[in-house]
Amino acid sequence: MSKFAHDNLTPYQDSTLTKKDQVASMFNNIAGKYDFLNHFLSIGIDVIWRKNALNQLKSIQPKKMLDVATGTGDLAIMAAKRLHPESVTGIDISTGMLEVGKEKIKKANLDKVITMLEGDSENLPFDDNTFDAITVSFGVRNFQNLEKGLSEMFRVLKPGGKAIVLEFSRPKQSLFKGIYKLYMNVVTPNVGKMVAKNFEAYDYLNESAKLFPERNDFTKILDDCGYKNTKFIPQTMGICCIYVGEK
Repeated sequence: MSKFAHDNLTPYQDSTLTKKDQVASMFNNIAGKYDFLNHFLSIGIDVIWRKNALNQLKSIQPKKMLDVATGTGDLAIMAAKRLHPESVTGIDISTGMLEVGKEKIKKANLDKVITMLEGDSENLPFDDNTFDAITVSFGVRNFQNLEKGLSEMFRVLKPGGKAIVLEFSRPKQSLFKGIYKLYMNVVTPNVGKMVAKNFEAYDYLNESAKLFPERNDFTKILDDCGYKNTKFIPQTMGICCIYVGEK
């Protein structure tokens, strides 16, 4: 399978660990501050993006859902509330993020609907054709091997099912592009340093967004992994995109 530039980018340049292990360690370190920083840095617009992403699934009314790279479970919780599936499984490699997510799920009284599992998105522990819908929000650029992760998602997706990926992209409008670069290059990593005491994590998240194959490049990768009827839907002047693929 081919490699992409962001596949080789790691949070800690001096570490000898694999990208997968570094990402798990990074998110363990910032788990307690992740939700606050996520909503603060996006000025809360990330909530709207997630709602718009889940709207793409209303037409199929999924009963069994998988949220890959679920983190603290924001999308899984929103899916349970808005789409009312029979079950949502969230999977992530970071135990720290999962622990935060489990507490949120308990408080929302959704522990009978949502199950949180520690696991590798590139080696999903599920049978073929298991889920009606699969979601990933701001997680695919952390895959060690993008095509392998997307192919695994395709494998466990039922025929007729949909995969929804929400991921950062780069704005195209010249004026907004400059503001975006300043914000991502300066504000994001420095706020991350002050609040989460982890400059490297938020610098990595910025750099990985820069290198990630976006828009038509990403839908082409989805096509190559077997998905059909692929498309992307830019959000908020192109800061991020919703990607849709079907099986």
